[in-house]
Amino acid sequence: MKMFNVYPTYDIEIVKALGSTVWDSNGVEYLDMYGGHAVISIGHTHPHYVEMLTSQLSKIGFYSNSVKISLQDELAEKLGRLSGKEDYSLFMCNSGAEANENALKLASFHNGKKKVISLRGAFHGRTSLAVMATDNPKIQAPVNHTDNVVFIPAGDKEALKAEFASGDVCAVIMEGIQGVGGIILADDDFVRLVRELCDANNAVFIADNVQCGCGRSGKYYYEDHAGVKADIYTMAKGIGNGFPVGAIAISPKFKPVYGMLGTTFGGNQLACAAAIAVCDVIEQDKLIDNAAKMGDYLMSEISSLGCGAIKDVRGKGLMIGVELDCDTAEFRKKLLFDKKIFVGSSGNKQVFRLLPALSINQSHCDKLLSALKELL
Repeated sequence: MKMFNVYPTYDIEIVKALGSTVWDSNGVEYLDMYGGHAVISIGHTHPHYVEMLTSQLSKIGFYSNSVKISLQDELAEKLGRLSGKEDYSLFMCNSGAEANENALKLASFHNGKKKVISLRGAFHGRTSLAVMATDNPKIQAPVNHTDNVVFIPAGDKEALKAEFASGDVCAVIMEGIQGVGGIILADDDFVRLVRELCDANNAVFIADNVQCGCGRSGKYYYEDHAGVKADIYTMAKGIGNGFPVGAIAISPKFKPVYGMLGTTFGGNQLACAAAIAVCDVIEQDKLIDNAAKMGDYLMSEISSLGCGAIKDVRGKGLMIGVELDCDTAEFRKKLLFDKKIFVGSSGNKQVFRLLPALSINQSHCDKLLSALKELL
């Protein structure tokens, strides 16, 4: 048997990692400024993370949600405190797509409606409804198709109002910062309008924080910058620092009913240990503050390079997009193979993404800046 070849890959095998440094099978060292699609939040193989997982595995790695798992309660308490949403409830799953799928399902259970508003450029996952809320027909199979999702231009307030005026809106789902879409930020006024219209029309505000959450933007959830609360926050990627963990944080307006949501692996003992370790490190090392500080430094310094090839630098915290005047594919290869630095692509071929661990320091940033200056 061979692997089903759906991923274009570089001919590099990473076999060791520590902090923001990774090594390949030939012993070559790289700076990781991408974190495997924003997954690495506290740094690779953080000692507390490793200890929590190995200690838990030596006791029990998995049992089902048919029994009490006190680690789930511990995680819910820590996530609530860290995010400032202590009155919310937690449902755990395994991935961002599952988180968004469950959020959309819960919204429809709540108000009995069907219409979902999504944004152009959105990416919410590859499961059935999440993929239809994703603005990419190439990954939507015929079996996925539904007429229940409508798309509006990102940030278009009049289009948003018009969709609500037509009635029957179940939910608005949006990334505060579109990642795959090319680091497109929702401005505070648009976020507030979503909240206002959802309140006025018994609709649910679903804030997809799979990539921009877990402190990456300089706040735990991106919508905190606008001073509003979403009804459901979806999470994955950074919440587990590499272990597959997904979750939704649910407003107290929703009432649970046995069987309405379910999962086999979500909330297992190992997943909880990983997510608890991430919460511990973020809190103890003040990584949300560090994300804001290092993000400001990077964006300011990149903008100051004075290079004509750079058209725009945008983002919030350590979710940054750099737009060039050309396709970035060859440039990213030069960064990787000449300068030994990982960065990421985006749906906009002229934008590369910086999604490093929230624990990066100025020396990491300066190494990237030096490479950019030389190559651009």
